[in-house]
Amino acid sequence: MDHLEVGARGAEADRPPVVVRLVRPDEVSRWDELMVAHHYLGFRILVGESLKYVAEQGGNWLALLGWGAAAFKCGPRDVWIGWTKSQQWRRLRYVANNMRFLILPGECRPNLASQILGANLRRLSGDWQAVFGHPIVLAETFVDPDFQGTCYRAAGWQELGKTQGYGRNGGRYYFHGRPKAILVRQVQRRGREWLAAPFDAPALQPGGPNLPDLNYVLDAKGELLALLTRVPDPRKRKGIRHRQANVLMVAICATLAGMRNFAAIGEWAAQLPQEALERLGCRWHPIHGHYLPPSEPTLRRTLQAVDVDLVDRELGRFLAHRSMGMAVAVDGKAVRGAVGKDGKQVHLLGALVHKQGVVIGQRQVDGKTNEITEFKPLLEPLDLAGQVVTADAMHTQKDHARFLVEEKGADYLFIAKGNQPGLEEALQTLDQGSFSPSGDPVGEGPRPD
Repeated sequence: MDHLEVGARGAEADRPPVVVRLVRPDEVSRWDELMVAHHYLGFRILVGESLKYVAEQGGNWLALLGWGAAAFKCGPRDVWIGWTKSQQWRRLRYVANNMRFLILPGECRPNLASQILGANLRRLSGDWQAVFGHPIVLAETFVDPDFQGTCYRAAGWQELGKTQGYGRNGGRYYFHGRPKAILVRQVQRRGREWLAAPFDAPALQPGGPNLPDLNYVLDAKGELLALLTRVPDPRKRKGIRHRQANVLMVAICATLAGMRNFAAIGEWAAQLPQEALERLGCRWHPIHGHYLPPSEPTLRRTLQAVDVDLVDRELGRFLAHRSMGMAVAVDGKAVRGAVGKDGKQVHLLGALVHKQGVVIGQRQVDGKTNEITEFKPLLEPLDLAGQVVTADAMHTQKDHARFLVEEKGADYLFIAKGNQPGLEEALQTLDQGSFSPSGDPVGEGPRPD
């Protein structure tokens, strides 16, 4: 995106649109000179990662904007975000500071400043991602007491309080005695939440939105952890340092993060920050004063000994509870690269939430049978009341339909094909007028034309 246009109404609509864009390399000197000449603070340099913008109309420069690194310390901002010191250290780069905003002389007109500022914010994160390789989720600025910051407030910025009147120069703090108003604006709707989350949100990771959000698994009520405590622990009590449920939590999160073997899971766990270990319920070391992750041998022994079917069932309960509200699809797939003890490819029958693609249950289909016999055991543990279950023609069975309606309180949508010629013929000859799509009893409600 080369530029972002600002809309106009009335007489302004006859003029060329106002465009907000990045300053080109050959324009940097002009930008610097205008900022030095007309901004009340003058200008020397933008701190850290920085971008310079210009707002222009028909080639005429109207305003200049400069963005740089966020303030290293800002009490009201840090309290408002709610992040820890370690989170602040890791995620401060996702906050940008609007260090300079200048409407050039002779260009004052109603609402121009707030419109330009809003247009700049809409493209800021994308530009930062393109230039520096990561997004911006929160914008901040400091307003001098001689100004009201009206354009920021009009553009949706929120005041958090006042600074203590200190500045930072050359790595040292000095007292200048002019407390400034602290204003912030979320560039991403969930920016504040992401900055204080135990794990980096997918939007902040190199893999982007396709990665799972581990903060979703670590729900505030500890639902999954409570479910995992129901899985029997086969380990001998002597020498146990980590509770099984917490070890399983670490392993599940590591697997969701893409770890595919014991060594990778152990390395991933060893690099977890303290706030993540705390949320995972890991062991607290009273002497060293910090949380300890389970080691690779502990993870290996626990995962090899536990009843994986029970773990899968409890995880399915959790995902089903968090994902319900949509139809559930029953579908079978052969697992590529997975071979059973009999040398045959592993075949799984799974239950997935429509649109979300979340697997809420799965069963391995024995090589001596087929998916039909696993249909009821797959859905038995799930709460399907009021849900719609879909399946392919293989599962168009009377027993399946009766099980869903009478035992699970669910509805179903099955496919009829030529594998059941009698049923297919009966459906083709069925009088469609006998049905009421409106939901009213036949003959008692409106019918479609």
